[in-house]
Amino acid sequence: MFYNFAKGIVFIFQKLFFRIEVDGKENIPLNGRLILCSNHHSNWDPVTLAVFFPRQVHWMAKKELFKNKFFAKVLLSLGAFPVDREKNDVAAIKKSLRLLKEERVLGIFPEGTRVKYYNEDYIKSGLALIAIKSKSPVLPVYSEGSYKLFSKIKIRIGKPIFIELEENAILDNEKYTEISKDIMRKVYELGG
Repeated sequence: MFYNFAKGIVFIFQKLFFRIEVDGKENIPLNGRLILCSNHHSNWDPVTLAVFFPRQVHWMAKKELFKNKFFAKVLLSLGAFPVDREKNDVAAIKKSLRLLKEERVLGIFPEGTRVKYYNEDYIKSGLALIAIKSKSPVLPVYSEGSYKLFSKIKIRIGKPIFIELEENAILDNEKYTEISKDIMRKVYELGG
């Protein structure tokens, strides 16, 4: 309930102060497990994507955001959960797999931080690992905009990506990273 209330408030705020253009809504699966995978250029990204997404998104968020007890409580009530970006966070991966097993939507920014331009060096292996282990499709989403008052924010939603592996493929960290990079290239292609 709190999620829908907060989403409604933010929706009104964003409609008043930004011009948001969303293309590709027809590509969003309305049920079943799904990983929403997006580029990350602003602190506003998870909020804006969640507002215009028809299903609740459970965002994987950097653990630093949970240091303040009040803010942590708000984030948790909105379905976000912490991840330690400095190491392989087994607890965050298990939480992700549980959410997907429950046929929910997991939101991930594979670059792990805000970036202005595509840079493969930032991309982590976790996206591919979680998608493969959970057998979940990945929905590529590209967003851009300055978030200055009354500016245009563009969101482009691509078709779901189903990861197909060769028989007997060796899945190590390098392979997972390669698959994650390939998906992020497709995300950035949506931006033109």
